Amino acid sequence: MSLSEQLYTLRRRSGLSQEQLAEKLGVSRQAVSKWESGASTPESEKLIAISRYFNVTVDHLINGTSVEPSPADSPEGKTSHPRALAGLIICLAGVAGIILWGLVTVLSPAASNRLGDSSAITIDGHGILLLLCAAALIAGAVLLLRDHGKK
Repeated sequence: MSLSEQLYTLRRRSGLSQEQLAEKLGVSRQAVSKWESGASTPESEKLIAISRYFNVTVDHLINGTSVEPSPADSPEGKTSHPRALAGLIICLAGVAGIILWGLVTVLSPAASNRLGDSSAITIDGHGILLLLCAAALIAGAVLLLRDHGKK
């Protein structure tokens, strides 16, 4: 498979338009169109950027070696980044904590009062629990956004 065919196939499997791929690579849509039609060839640094974006080797792009990756192998489909996973787990823990706090407060006022009396700090137990859950939400969101910004 030629470079132009490889590029076309990888782009289509990722569900990207020529314009979207061009934006990701910092080139014009016309450049991507010329690459896919075989009218021109990307410069070496653009070949490297394409290979990194689609998570394939430059050799795969040029020579068509090995099996082509599925869309889940592209950077957009990856969710296995440890920082993103940690951020998601922390966010979910914060949300679960806030929901649990709300349920305990509404469904069991006696338990809610015991929680409120359990704190030695001037902020009662409700405030501490709410602050911890909010901190988990914020920390998780920061990790998710920081990881997302690197893509």
